[in-house]
Amino acid sequence: MRGRGFRSGRGLRAVRRPRGASGIRAATAALLAAGLPAAALLGGCGLVSGSPMSDDVKPGTVGRGLPLKGAQLTVTSKEFTENIVLGQIMGLVFEAAGATVVDKTAIQGSIGAREAVRSGTADAMYEYTGTGWITYLGHTRPVADPHAQWVAVRDADRRNGIAWLPPSRLNNTYALALNAANARKYGVRTLSDAAALLRRDPGAVTVCAESEFTTRDDGLPGMTKAYGMDLPPGNVRRMTGGVVYTETAKGTSCTFGEVFTTDGRIAAMGLTVLKDDRHFFPNYNAAPELNAAALRAHPQIAGLLAPITAALDNTVARELNAEVDVAGRDPHQVAKDWLLKEGFIREGGG
Repeated sequence: MRGRGFRSGRGLRAVRRPRGASGIRAATAALLAAGLPAAALLGGCGLVSGSPMSDDVKPGTVGRGLPLKGAQLTVTSKEFTENIVLGQIMGLVFEAAGATVVDKTAIQGSIGAREAVRSGTADAMYEYTGTGWITYLGHTRPVADPHAQWVAVRDADRRNGIAWLPPSRLNNTYALALNAANARKYGVRTLSDAAALLRRDPGAVTVCAESEFTTRDDGLPGMTKAYGMDLPPGNVRRMTGGVVYTETAKGTSCTFGEVFTTDGRIAAMGLTVLKDDRHFFPNYNAAPELNAAALRAHPQIAGLLAPITAALDNTVARELNAEVDVAGRDPHQVAKDWLLKEGFIREGGG
């Protein structure tokens, strides 16, 4: 799991996203091959029964005319901060448009949330294009262009009864970062700069990272190969996600640290993110993923979510994530406050 946990007043536990693509894929395949029903898959992955959302909200710039009046919809998410907030945003928009919404966000692990949508146990969530392409659809090479990656996922996932709506600019992918002092000291701005630094001064390039990142093809091994970096094993320090951020901010035990590009702690800790100038890391753009039958029954959902998704980018994500991970606020309230501020929904009454 990634980063430090947070337990809100709504009983949600928010942690950073796991990227165990090969493990998830293998586990899913094994369970499906064994003929287990979706319910068994979901039960094994920590699916909660869900609770009704009961916010007094009404349409703002979206949801006018209550296009979902009478609809009963279930939203879900994985259990890390950003995905929980996105799930809450989706549920609040459905509520403001007139739907009765069941909240099944914060499911442990990626399999449970995915299978909830695929099986119809849940109707919708925000998923990531790279996760869909690599983790669920089994591809090993990402598509370099973000839009083309989404198109490929959308088209391939139709056979699974999954519908993907257009993606956001929010791209929660891997990166390396360093503190301001080390950025000034070494003058690095890109991963190519880091590779050049390694050749000049091997001892200067030390990396703090989670164990998973150090073994994944789309993590440290693939990155060092793509950039021609002969990184000595002794230059890599393995630790948990939250410690990676604090140690990178200190800049003593390691110069560089593995981060996610939308993590609120990047700005809070004054970290500088290196540009992936060879575009190695996959695109993980957030996009609405729906059970296809649910979308056919309620095609208005596409229009409701379009302006919400269009407003999401890395800056917004970092701010919302920081509200939870740094300020310790409730993900549901963070989602609601953002929608109100942007005018997408309004407080009910009156």
